[in-house]
Amino acid sequence: MRLGTERLPATTLSAKGTRLNRKGLETRGLLLREAVHCLAEGGPEAVSANAIARRAGATWGTIQHQFGDADGLWAAVLEHIGTEADFGALRAPTQPDLAERVRAVIDLMWAAVQVPEALAFYQLRSALPHQREQLEEAYPSTARAIARWDEGWAALCERSFAGLGVDAGKLMRLRHLLPGAMRGLYAEGDLGGYVDVEEARQGLVDALTAYLGS
Repeated sequence: MRLGTERLPATTLSAKGTRLNRKGLETRGLLLREAVHCLAEGGPEAVSANAIARRAGATWGTIQHQFGDADGLWAAVLEHIGTEADFGALRAPTQPDLAERVRAVIDLMWAAVQVPEALAFYQLRSALPHQREQLEEAYPSTARAIARWDEGWAALCERSFAGLGVDAGKLMRLRHLLPGAMRGLYAEGDLGGYVDVEEARQGLVDALTAYLGS
């Protein structure tokens, strides 16, 4: 994944459905980029629409014009990040050996979890209501955007292990396990010296290969 600093956003309409001119598109792109940076950096104001507006030199009124409200902003941020991630365009591993396939998926996730977009995604998701019903009630557009992310990740997992006869239940559990496991290893690596991350990743490959192959 990468953060495009010049590309205009795909959405060309304001929150009220009016077409944005070039300046409006540039403002929207700036707000989305600043939102990613702000979320990725973390901190007490990371998940604050007002803070993002100030950082972009804009106002809450600009946020309302562009996105409607905070829910619209977060949904647009996830759509922006999803365009960068594009699960559907990622090439799934095709190695014939299960262990090599597991390693390829873990390597792919390890590279992804370190980029600003991934950090922004997890920061935002952790700050929103964790219960699906509460999320859908308070942030319906954002909940739908997160669901699309989950669907993309599920499809990537299916493609990554296609043809190996992996049990569907085990693959489902792997899909739920890996994101948290990779974030945990990344966080441990940031502490410096307490955990050998390379050895930990190898242990994860060994354990998952044995589990999926049993």
